[in-house]
Amino acid sequence: MSKTVSFTAMKDGTREEYALLAQLEKPFLALTADRVLDELRRADEVTLEGYKISRLTHGLQSATRAMRDGADIDWVVGALLHDIGDGLAPQNHDRMSAEVIRPFVRWDVAWVVEHHGIFQMLYYAHHYGWDRDARERFRDHPCFDSCAEFCERWDQSSFDPDYPTEPLSRFEPMLREVFGRKAHDPAVLREGFVSSLIGANP
Repeated sequence: MSKTVSFTAMKDGTREEYALLAQLEKPFLALTADRVLDELRRADEVTLEGYKISRLTHGLQSATRAMRDGADIDWVVGALLHDIGDGLAPQNHDRMSAEVIRPFVRWDVAWVVEHHGIFQMLYYAHHYGWDRDARERFRDHPCFDSCAEFCERWDQSSFDPDYPTEPLSRFEPMLREVFGRKAHDPAVLREGFVSSLIGANP
């Protein structure tokens, strides 16, 4: 079988050609964790404009706080990567970050990462004349309290250059474990289950 498909329009592909593409894509998918790590390392080269730390340090500090609170691996990786979308989508980084992790973590972790931007507005929006209570539109969502706690404990507090932050190498095994999971596995996503941020989860 050829290593290249014959079609030039997707609608013309055959079952055999799509089977070939699925097979050829496997090595690329297996390197997802490596690409995420590369993006994190690039974030170390970008200082948060006006802040005292880099984008990577903010993520590492958030993950360090989560880990020290006894959060499980999904929450720790979620904290580490909650701003990974900043580089390409600064205006909607929260949603992009959520899409990076969504196939591999519990649904509540992905929801919190997706919505942390609007929840963070509680701390600063009034200084710009914006609605600091915009998150209230989600008050009845089962993950509201989780997102509020995520922002309070791990996000808004993680801009401190003097905080003893763990290095990226400390989190690399966790990241590789999460991205090594089968994507979109219902047993991982646990749709509808709301986990605790602090301490062990069942």
